[in-house]
Amino acid sequence: MAAFHPDLPLGYLHTFGPRADPATRLTWGLMDISIAVVVIVTALVVAGVLAKRVGGGANAMPAARPGAAGLNWITIGVVLTVLTLAVSLVWTVQVLAQINSPASHPALTLEVTGHQWWWEVRYLSDKPGETFVTANEIHIPVGRPVLVKLIGADVIHSFWVPALTGKTDTIPGRANLTWLQADKAGVYQGQCTEYCGVQHAHMAFSVVADPPQAFEAWRARQLAPEPEVAGADLGAALFDARCGTCHTVRGTAAGGVVGPDLTHLMSRQTLAAGTLPNTPAALAGWIANPEGAKPGALMPATNLTGPQLNQIVAYLETLK
Repeated sequence: MAAFHPDLPLGYLHTFGPRADPATRLTWGLMDISIAVVVIVTALVVAGVLAKRVGGGANAMPAARPGAAGLNWITIGVVLTVLTLAVSLVWTVQVLAQINSPASHPALTLEVTGHQWWWEVRYLSDKPGETFVTANEIHIPVGRPVLVKLIGADVIHSFWVPALTGKTDTIPGRANLTWLQADKAGVYQGQCTEYCGVQHAHMAFSVVADPPQAFEAWRARQLAPEPEVAGADLGAALFDARCGTCHTVRGTAAGGVVGPDLTHLMSRQTLAAGTLPNTPAALAGWIANPEGAKPGALMPATNLTGPQLNQIVAYLETLK
């Protein structure tokens, strides 16, 4: 299994899917060609400097025969250069054609919207009842292509999962398309790569590649309404009153669309677009003081009392 820990840096030199693998091979190939060119040119320069000089003087220039040896070297250099550039061009065009679209029909279509500073992920379906929304964590089935429709909600963002796909901008007023596929199960880190404001660096997300059966089980859980848990009524009422204007919890009065959908919040690994671990303590701190964890975040302070905060956190912990 190829698993990426959230603390590890993003990397694009090792990839795990048909959308990224050809570009990685091209990158390594062009790097090898560049190194070979540097080595050959350096060797020729050194050989020229060390060549035996004609005429005996310390500053004598080597004899030159225009149209003979010099012309031959120029001809060989031009031919090798043209062949190398031609091979690189053909290889590059082939890779661009190969990764332009998946080889088979996408098994899944996602609509990903970039916000300041988080990612809204909508799982589309021909059946309205099977469409649902999550945030900052994308689950996909292993070995199957996924089409991603990218939208910008406010400013330009850029969607990038280096181990699975290249960079594609999310631009307000238009939709861009990309696709990705993971050939190995694991967690692949993504990041916004277009400067989009003060918290641009804290606009991360993850792609969780699950075996197909595990993905279908995860999707079934996401489609289920929030569970009814005894003793959570007071926290639910407080959440609806204080947080429901911005957040949605399906099956409740909370229907806000400004912030992330929290229906199955506790099934996610992180909070605030990868800024905090999804633990009760971090959740309480985030609700109490968003500016403390993510300065500039658009989530307002809720000004809750200690007991009210504990009740809301206890309610949110039931959203699994």
